Amino acid sequence: MPQVPLTFLQLTTSLPIFLIEHHQTICENNMCCQLFLLLPVLFTAVIAGQVRSGIDRLCNTDDLKGLTSFKAGIWIDTSGRLGKWDLNKSCCKWEGISCDNTTGRVTEIRLPGFISDNDSVYQSQMEGWLSPSITLLASLEVLDLGGLIGLRGRIPPLIGFRLPKLQKLYLYGNRLSGSVPKSIGKLVRLQELHLQENRLSGSLPSSLGNLESLNTLLLYSNRFSGSIPKSFKNSRNLVRMDIHDNFLTGQIPQKIGELQVLQELDLSNNLLSGKIPLSVANLTAISIMYLDTNNLTGVIPFPSSSGQMPSLGFLRLQNNQLVGRIPPNFRYLCSLQRVSLANNKLKGAIPSGLGSLKSLTELYLNDNQLSGRLPRSLAQLSQLILLNISHNLIEETLPDQLSSLQNLQSLDLSFNLLNFSSIPVWLARLPSLSKLYLAGCGIKGHIPDFLATTPSLIQELDLSSNHLTGGLPEWLGTLSQLYLLNLSTNSLVSKIPDSITGLDNLGVLDLHSNKLTGTIKKVFEIGNRFGDGSLTYTDLSDNSFSNGIEQISLEGQQKIQYLNLSHNFLNGRLPDSIGELKEMLSLDLSHNRLGLSLPEALANASLLETLKLQRNQFAGKIPTGFLNLRKLKELDLSDNLLEGQIPVGKPLSDFPESSFARNKGLCGKPLAPCKL
Repeated sequence: MPQVPLTFLQLTTSLPIFLIEHHQTICENNMCCQLFLLLPVLFTAVIAGQVRSGIDRLCNTDDLKGLTSFKAGIWIDTSGRLGKWDLNKSCCKWEGISCDNTTGRVTEIRLPGFISDNDSVYQSQMEGWLSPSITLLASLEVLDLGGLIGLRGRIPPLIGFRLPKLQKLYLYGNRLSGSVPKSIGKLVRLQELHLQENRLSGSLPSSLGNLESLNTLLLYSNRFSGSIPKSFKNSRNLVRMDIHDNFLTGQIPQKIGELQVLQELDLSNNLLSGKIPLSVANLTAISIMYLDTNNLTGVIPFPSSSGQMPSLGFLRLQNNQLVGRIPPNFRYLCSLQRVSLANNKLKGAIPSGLGSLKSLTELYLNDNQLSGRLPRSLAQLSQLILLNISHNLIEETLPDQLSSLQNLQSLDLSFNLLNFSSIPVWLARLPSLSKLYLAGCGIKGHIPDFLATTPSLIQELDLSSNHLTGGLPEWLGTLSQLYLLNLSTNSLVSKIPDSITGLDNLGVLDLHSNKLTGTIKKVFEIGNRFGDGSLTYTDLSDNSFSNGIEQISLEGQQKIQYLNLSHNFLNGRLPDSIGELKEMLSLDLSHNRLGLSLPEALANASLLETLKLQRNQFAGKIPTGFLNLRKLKELDLSDNLLEGQIPVGKPLSDFPESSFARNKGLCGKPLAPCKL
């Protein structure tokens, strides 16, 4: 068989693409343009004469053209699979290609981004454009190009007309743009359509409802807009429908309940409005339903009777505008495991019937207007792991029966009308409890010592916005698993105990708005015994700390992203180690007595978005290195003793005069020009 160089064949398949992209430049000369337009014809004739007798025998002509055109559109393939495609061998033997043994036509293209290699999985990459010629493979049943993060282009407009046998289409996790073509509704054999995690936009074509064989539809994390087509009710075999994280508007189709075999429905994180259709109660096979983070209104309409939605295990309705009461009929949802009704406008008492949901493990009712007492029946939820009822109007005391929740790990009762005089002792005796949030519950007195000896080591403790008095107990340092400690907005006095340095896992420390005194040095030794501090969020503002700023070493706290030491009595010079906080996003040292020059090293914190140093005694010039703080969105250096010209350039020149006000020696944009 005549040998044809691969590069020559690539040229013939990629030439039309080149001409399309550069036709304006080429056609500036009319004769040149005519010659270039004739080239594809000439090349095709030459190739046909040389290889028809050989390659046709190895691969269908249309299949060969489609595959080589696809390869020609890819300029980087980190997996090396396309480089192994050998024109001297049948394309049916190429990696990722499968054919029908009878007809010899290509039936499958499987070139996914995720590749298994023995015991490991890695993601490969193909940089390039999806060639429309892929639709020449008329017998294709499976097209899998999912997870190729560099693949660009559009879904071929003629895909529905030219690939009538297609059953599975995987184009997820790419960089495809444009709209979903209307012709996709012609793929009557299509069973799975995965287009999620792209940059697709426009409205969803109503023709999607013609795909009567479709059982899986994944369109999430794109830029779709418009309404959900009512025609979806025709897709009677649809098992999974996932369109979250788009910009869809309008209402949920009233007849969505006709999808009798639908098991998973995710329409979350869109702009859907209106009421939840009554027909959703007819989804007899539904097991997962996520309608959260939309603008849905009205009452929760399901279930209306026993036996409806018997398989529903996971329900998310949070972040909407739902009103009314939690339906008493919720007790009929016998398979519920996780349910979130948080951040709505629900009122009334929590129905006692919730106690009959024996499989319930997580219950989120926070941020509503629920009132009355907690029902004793909640004690029957023996599998309950997480209970969040914060930010409601729940009143009176907790029923002692809740002490039987042996598997409860996380309890949040914050900001209700409970008005504890003290923390119930039985709470600290729950055998599995590790996260306890009792902010704004009216707790008085000292921090109780029994929190030091809980059966399960405390990981998160929030007692903020109460009426706690006394000092920080020495036993705090024994909570070796503690990650979050929030004691802010109380009336705590005393110094920070030395034992706090033993909290090797502490990531969030919030002690703001108390009456704490002494040095802050010990705080920055937390988790630093092994040279790798654990703090990410630290707020010591609105206290009476007076020293320790010069003695602290921040070299071991490189994970800090938020640091607030404002409204104290700190004095002295900022240490150069402040520049070691390279992950820091927000720094507030305002309203102190800090002085001397601003450290040049602060410019190393290049991720800073907020820098507030006002109301101190900083002197000298603003370091020119501050021009490297290119992510700054908020800056305040006012009310100091700074002088000289403000360094010229962005981002400093973008801030208003107020950011530099009341520094008598400063000049230059945005202030008045410097005098020569």
